[in-house]
Amino acid sequence: MSHIRPLTHLEPGQPILVGGNRVLHVSADLANRFAPGDRLLVVPETESVLHIPAHEQEQAATAVAQAHAAFTRMGTVSDEQICKFYQVFAARLEDEHIWQTILEANQADVAQAQRLGRSTTRLVATPKLRAGMIEGLRGWTDQVSQRGAVLSQVDHGDWSVDLVGDALGVIGFIFEGRPNVIADATGVLRGGNTVVFRIGSDALGTARTMLAQAVRPALVEAQLPEHAVALVDSTAHAAGWALFSDTRLSLAVARGSGPAVATLGGLAQQHGIPVSLHGTGGAWMVAAPDADPAVFEEAVFRSLDRKVCNTLNTCCIVASQARTLVPRLLAGLERAGERIGHGYKLHATPAARPHLPGELFSRSLMVQRADGPQEEVQAQDIAGDQLGREWEWEQTPEVTVTVVDSVDEAIALFNQQSPHFVATLISNDATQHQQFFERIDAPFVGDGFTRWVDGQYALKRPELGLTNWERGRLMGRSGILSGDTVFTVRLRARNT
Repeated sequence: MSHIRPLTHLEPGQPILVGGNRVLHVSADLANRFAPGDRLLVVPETESVLHIPAHEQEQAATAVAQAHAAFTRMGTVSDEQICKFYQVFAARLEDEHIWQTILEANQADVAQAQRLGRSTTRLVATPKLRAGMIEGLRGWTDQVSQRGAVLSQVDHGDWSVDLVGDALGVIGFIFEGRPNVIADATGVLRGGNTVVFRIGSDALGTARTMLAQAVRPALVEAQLPEHAVALVDSTAHAAGWALFSDTRLSLAVARGSGPAVATLGGLAQQHGIPVSLHGTGGAWMVAAPDADPAVFEEAVFRSLDRKVCNTLNTCCIVASQARTLVPRLLAGLERAGERIGHGYKLHATPAARPHLPGELFSRSLMVQRADGPQEEVQAQDIAGDQLGREWEWEQTPEVTVTVVDSVDEAIALFNQQSPHFVATLISNDATQHQQFFERIDAPFVGDGFTRWVDGQYALKRPELGLTNWERGRLMGRSGILSGDTVFTVRLRARNT
């Protein structure tokens, strides 16, 4: 019988089993960095070997322990106390002196991100972002909590069974560098849950200040447990890996994009933690043969006010109307670029290029990038199998365009190449819209601009995260995760 011993060191070239039938070998660098007390995690989905230093493991474990201890006390907290927390939090964000302190921390974060050549599009604490946080926090006081609510009842005559909503537990979040996500995360408190989160290093200073100036004072004034909102105060990715492998989490939510989210999701799932993931973003728009040109142009324009996950990314135009609709696409892009002030960038497939003015592929413009302005040609070629590539633009709207033979071809391309996220059809044909809805593999389907995909905007309640179907459909819920949807169901029998 084999004996389990602690892993205290690694050897260069040491084999590691992945997924039961594949082998990776330890690099010399990893072997040198590994120390007693560290952890090594393997993610078969991404074939990643993750090194978690003991210090980062302790950081995450301590935060989860604090949030878990707070959850055990949330059962005695009233709905009135929770609502008071949101009211005080919102009032403190409205306080000009407090907001100025938060703003100074945010300005330092933005300056540091710019020095590192990182994107700051979503990092800046604008007046609009502030107003959105305040509105969202006050919105929670109007939401009905599922905690203690009888969702349904089964009558057996002399006895009955109630299905009763209740708090789920500790919710773990890993956020990209956006200051408003702190307010978003506290939404889970409405249902009696607690939260522990790690935020991207670009916004960590803002997060620390907001916690100190607004969140913790609100917890104290509402007499909620001190650590009902806990932060993993680390800039290391390893701290996030440690958080998402902690089995005390009842739900793990990752907001971001790309391989990092896939790794986090794989980690949580292999530790038996339910996950809500949003990986690749970017919305698709399909212009049908009967698309109204003016409606199409306006939908393009309204889908490109700034770069977020539901921004228009890929446009499919049916060939029979390309002569009319391609100029309208360019007009919408031109207007969107003028609104922001930095033009637009286009990527054209071989199917689209013959329908575009040739001068676009030789005309230069200054494109705003995370590391500063770059002189580039306005239009570039892109392969037809790269339609799902998401453009992370700063102040220069960036879109891929292709021309298809039919709406059916566009649906097939979406189902094959997209992240299965947002799809919109511009058409006046009700039957075409119904067929589009039935065949497109997307959780969010519309008939106009794409930016409606937002929990606070569409459903009038704060959003904790959007989930695409890149990794499959969701069980029993929509792609918008909100605080009032994070609950469990208990069964209670009553004898008469």
